[in-house]
Amino acid sequence: MHWHSISINDALKETGSSEQGLSSEIAKEKLAEHGRNELVAKKKKPPLVIFLRQFFDVMILVLAAAAIISAVVGEISDAFVIIIIIILNAVVGFVQEYRAEKAMEALQKMSVPVADVVRDNKTIEIPSSEIVPGDIVLLEAGNMVPADIRLFEVHSLKADEASLTGESHAVDKTTAPVKEEDIPPGDKTNMLFKGTVITNGRGKGVAVATGMKTELGKIAGMLQEKESPTPLQKRMADFSKKLTIIIIVICAVIFGTGWLRGEDATRMLLTAISVAVAAIPEALPAVITISLALGAKRLIKENVLIRKLHAVETLGSVTYICSDKTGTLTKNQMTVKDIWSPDENERKELIKAMSLNHDVKKKEDKQELTGDPTEVALVTYAREHNHFEESWEVEHPREDELPFDADRKAMTTIHKVNGKYQVITKGALEAIAGMGISADIAIWKEQEERMAQGGMRVIAFATKYLNELPAEIKPEIIEKELEFLGLAGLIDPPREEAKEAIKECKTAGIIPVMITGDHPLTAAAIARELGILENKEQKVMTGTELSASLKKRFKTKWNRYAYMPVCHPSKN
Repeated sequence: MHWHSISINDALKETGSSEQGLSSEIAKEKLAEHGRNELVAKKKKPPLVIFLRQFFDVMILVLAAAAIISAVVGEISDAFVIIIIIILNAVVGFVQEYRAEKAMEALQKMSVPVADVVRDNKTIEIPSSEIVPGDIVLLEAGNMVPADIRLFEVHSLKADEASLTGESHAVDKTTAPVKEEDIPPGDKTNMLFKGTVITNGRGKGVAVATGMKTELGKIAGMLQEKESPTPLQKRMADFSKKLTIIIIVICAVIFGTGWLRGEDATRMLLTAISVAVAAIPEALPAVITISLALGAKRLIKENVLIRKLHAVETLGSVTYICSDKTGTLTKNQMTVKDIWSPDENERKELIKAMSLNHDVKKKEDKQELTGDPTEVALVTYAREHNHFEESWEVEHPREDELPFDADRKAMTTIHKVNGKYQVITKGALEAIAGMGISADIAIWKEQEERMAQGGMRVIAFATKYLNELPAEIKPEIIEKELEFLGLAGLIDPPREEAKEAIKECKTAGIIPVMITGDHPLTAAAIARELGILENKEQKVMTGTELSASLKKRFKTKWNRYAYMPVCHPSKN
């Protein structure tokens, strides 16, 4: 079910619920039907089973056969050495796998002890494990989301979904259906997902998935799926089969030739077996295991835990690395790099707007600012500018506001200024341009493109003055007939260590690819600064272009990449 693409009425109907919540009786029935809202781990394998599993490898079985044959023919020392090698291989593999069996336990800790839900038309607190599909869940800043939820009421609601998407920025949540069906969790703006965290505002929604049916549960399930063989395991299995066949053929030829010449059959059998044992590379598994263990030890020093030793070789076989931009390749510390306004007077008004239109808070020391990284950057820049006046905050108190909304893509604050009311609006240029502004939009778009080519995220500011406030403060009343003030270009500086890592990747023959939701021009600028794009022949591919390319190549649907600019250092 694509819960994000249907209306809330349909979602409530499908879950058998209503805005008044479930009755206690129905909740009990659903709990029995769907089970508890918990991540279920498969039965853990005892340490002995994990240890014995290390012996079920083609090459190890061949070595075991060689040890038995060596003992039978009297080569006790050879048999002893082979057995030591087999045991050493098993011990190293067991230690590595046993130490990494904590992944599922870590996911299970990402649960919430209690949650507020509506039942019998009353708000009550229940253990999160008892939430069922159809429960109306109430959430506010600081809460961890207890289940996958379809929202129907939000108030400046934002959620940190880094645990699912890897994106460090909090996501603004809405209630309207999202038309596209085949999209990743990060694009489902009307949904909340189990294990994520509410960072701002409050909201209400209906639980549509619990336990292992949630997005987090699917990840937990994937961790428990049978793993496919690594390239090294495939090559070793193929080598072992071919070697076994070759040895059997050679032994058969030696035995047959000697027997036809009239040699003693027992003597020829022992000779053939001796050749077989000599042909088996007994030390090969030990050499491979020790090499992989040394690689795993180096990775552990870098805080990388390897669950299976053979995965070390898989990492060594990497040819592409696809990485998120924000917070990974960049510092996730927004900084204003440039501002633009038509003249000096409007520049001062722009600085004033930047210093007043925000929800930034001061810490107790009155120096450090906290809040949305973009707003902190704007306020910091304004306060350090020579046009800034410290009296603005006192002389122009905030009278009202229209919080940021993902649909409007704008935020408005209203301040009292010399007996009048100043409306200050900031947001995306396309949103501000649609608010009835009489200006040459082409000039502003030209400046926006210039900033975007420099790798900047662009915020537009506009304003107007009112003699008196209207009876209702609504966007359709307040956010119209505005006048442009200017643009602010912000950048998230690249990490120096990321530049060096990209350089090392290229030296090793690995192609780095940056994936981001930024404007293609901004993405290209950051990619060039990082060294991912090195010449004009290399290009940025948007999600739409990637989707079309994959459809053409695989004749299938790839809409989940529809809005994802990809910086790929390729000519094609």
